[in-house]
This record gives sequence, C-alpha cells and structure tokens, in this order.
Amino acid sequence: MVAKTLRESTGPLGVAARPKVVDFNARVKERRHVNTLMVVKRVAITIVSIAAVVGVVWALFFSPLLRLDSAQITVSGANEWVSGSKVESIASAQAGKSLLLVSTNDIETQLAAIPGVSKATATKQYPHGMQVAISAQEPAAMLKTPDGSLTAVDGKGRVLNSVKNASTDGIPVIEVNDVTKSLKSRSVVTAVKVVDSLSDAMRARVSKVTAQTQDSVTTELDNGNYTIIWGNASQMKLKKAVVDKIINDPNVIGDKHSVDVSAPLRPIIK
Repeated sequence: MVAKTLRESTGPLGVAARPKVVDFNARVKERRHVNTLMVVKRVAITIVSIAAVVGVVWALFFSPLLRLDSAQITVSGANEWVSGSKVESIASAQAGKSLLLVSTNDIETQLAAIPGVSKATATKQYPHGMQVAISAQEPAAMLKTPDGSLTAVDGKGRVLNSVKNASTDGIPVIEVNDVTKSLKSRSVVTAVKVVDSLSDAMRARVSKVTAQTQDSVTTELDNGNYTIIWGNASQMKLKKAVVDKIINDPNVIGDKHSVDVSAPLRPIIK
C-alpha cells in the first residue's frame, strides 16, 4: 500500500509531486456558461423560426403578394336576362383578400342563387385574378299581368333581370293576375316547369298556357290548332316523346286537335 502511494505521488524524476487539485467552483461556472450558451442558442433559433413563419403567413395571407384584384376578375356566360354586373359584384366582394382565403365554393353557391343561373364555376388565377363562368338560361316563361306587363322567370320560378323591349319570341306566356302571388301558386310554378322542359322548337309553337291546378297544365300550340294537356310536371320526358309522335304523324293525329298525356302510357286523342 505504501509503495502504491509513493508511485502515485512520485513525479517523473522520482521527486514526490503534490496531488492534482480540482477547482469545483470553476467547473460549475464553466458548465453554467455552456448551459447559458445553449439556452441562448435555442431561444435564438426559436425566435428566428417564429419570425420566418410569421413572415411567410403575412406574405401569403396579408401582403399584396396574392391579393385578389377586382380589375383582374373576368366574367363570362351572362346574357340580357342574367346581369353580368351582378355576377361580377359577387366575385368582387372578395377583392382585397388573399386568394388563399377566397372560397370559390361560397362564390359558386351565391352565383347559383341568382335567378337564371343554372351552373357557375369560379377559378382562381394566381397571383391576382379570378375567372367566373356561368351558364345563363333564357326565360322559361313570361308572366303577363292584366295591364300587359311581362315578367321573365326561370325554370325554378325565380324572377329574372328586367329587360326593356326584350323580344319574347319563342318564350311561352302565362297570364296571371299578380306576379308575386302567382309564383307562390303551385299551379303556376308547375306550368313554368312544364314549358321549361319543352324543346325550343315546341316552345316556339306555344301560343297559350293555362293551369287551373298543378295537375291540369295545358298548352295551346300553333295559335290553338292543337291543345296539349300535360297534367303535372312528372314524366315529362315520356310525355314529350308521346306528344311528338302523335302530332307529327298525320296518320295518328288525323283530324284531331287535342292530346291528353296526363297519363302518358294511355294518351287520349280527341
């Protein structure tokens, strides 16, 4: 044991050396310094990361980088009955927002609610534009009041854009006492659906539309030469096929002038 102790405490020249003394206070300070540097480094990295994320979010959502410009909104598909300015106003309400925040679904829903619009699509055009395309219907019918005024409605019974001196050629006319009240009437709404489903060629031949009830829609063709009793708006595809076959075949229609297809599988010709 003594020999071992002498060896451990003897220097290279055989002279006894003092044991190595460790300064624990210095080691503690050194470790604290290292820990402090690590904390500072982590905080700096966190701050830089947050700043980068904030910068990206600001650039994408709040800066002019992707901001929708009303001057770069284009509208197509409108006609005289569906106002293009109304369509554009709905899209322009989103102007000033980042395109990433603009909901095309919401725009399309609002556009589809416009009377006469059967289909609407809104497409973002990065970085600042939007393309809006609609399918605008012609009037399904014109509602005529006793004073002679005409109101255009679409196939869903919604009032279309008012057009002065508009041609009504090829558009069936339904006589009503009051437009607002008539559009709440099932008979008138059903009549509108019936004439809306007709082909353009047959619509052009309609000279009168009547409907005492929703199950008795009747149209006169060719200034009263033929009377077609449609009944309600169900099975219109079959009813139209039956009517076309009957009135366009002299061997079938003969000298008769009335066709009742309210029960299309058992048409009545008078």
